[in-house]
Amino acid sequence: MWTSREGFTADVCGKLIQRTLLSPWKTLPLLLLAQFTSHGREIAQQHPRLLYTLHGLASLTVLRRLNAWINHKVLNNGVSDQYDWTREVVVLTGGSNGIGRQIALLLAKRGITVAILDIETPSKETEDGDKVHYYECDITSADAIASAATGIRSSLGTPTVLINNAGICTGQTILSGTEAQTRRLFEVNTFSHYHIVREFLPALITANHGMVVTVSSQSGHITAPNMVDYSASKAAAVAFHEGLAAELTTRYHAPRVRTVLVAQGFTRTGLIRNLTPEDTWFNPLLEPETVAEAVVDTVIKGRSGRVVVPGTSGWLACNIRSLPLWIQHWTRNRLEKLMRTF
Repeated sequence: MWTSREGFTADVCGKLIQRTLLSPWKTLPLLLLAQFTSHGREIAQQHPRLLYTLHGLASLTVLRRLNAWINHKVLNNGVSDQYDWTREVVVLTGGSNGIGRQIALLLAKRGITVAILDIETPSKETEDGDKVHYYECDITSADAIASAATGIRSSLGTPTVLINNAGICTGQTILSGTEAQTRRLFEVNTFSHYHIVREFLPALITANHGMVVTVSSQSGHITAPNMVDYSASKAAAVAFHEGLAAELTTRYHAPRVRTVLVAQGFTRTGLIRNLTPEDTWFNPLLEPETVAEAVVDTVIKGRSGRVVVPGTSGWLACNIRSLPLWIQHWTRNRLEKLMRTF
């Protein structure tokens, strides 16, 4: 699609460039025509800079495809796996609202069984049908998760896909926040990931099959005022994802268990109800459906990877530490404008 539900954004332009100037199926044929046909050579002689540009684009497209292929092979440990989505069972935390709710609905539409773990009851629409099942559960408690897991296994079967999606945000500065607020935030945003995998991951390792999805945030890569605790918890989630992927291969010898990291930007959910996030061409405010679609599309492929939406501002956030320190500092200070309503 050339447009998005967020409108005409930088992502739309980026996809257009990727499908034209950065597509090997378009640049390579043009380069061959310029070098091996009389008319092409004539044009190249008349416009040498055009030929140099075409050479550069063709080389870049080949390198991008090669890099993507290597990424795919390495992230998936060089082994393939098959998923029977009529038999897979998904455990989804925080599935009653926001992005999680949309993920549950999209998975259910594909005929996939979903078990929602949440302290809030989902809407009737979310539970409509026989594919989405709600388990009231405080995911900050390992005992509560173990109790819910018993019910899931007896009713739905052994879970094979774990989506750690739940998250909260206090919006406090470092000094204004309380110990209880900070502790609760880390329990939901970080510690719950450990509780979930300690309960369900052993079965995935035994079967050498399954997937763990970590819904982090672009805030896990770049910190803003009033979101230091949130960013720190999401950065910890990123480290959790990276370490889990390494341990699955080197410690648990389960190379077919996939890992997916999600780095989404500001999304129109209850999490940001007290924020003033910008909604611009470069950094649009996302709809929860947009993020959910990107997550589900990746899950369905059955491969490890990374989901970054929007791609433009997301690329900047995920690569911010490779930029000069003064740019990093300026960017973090600029984000203060988004937090003024707290």
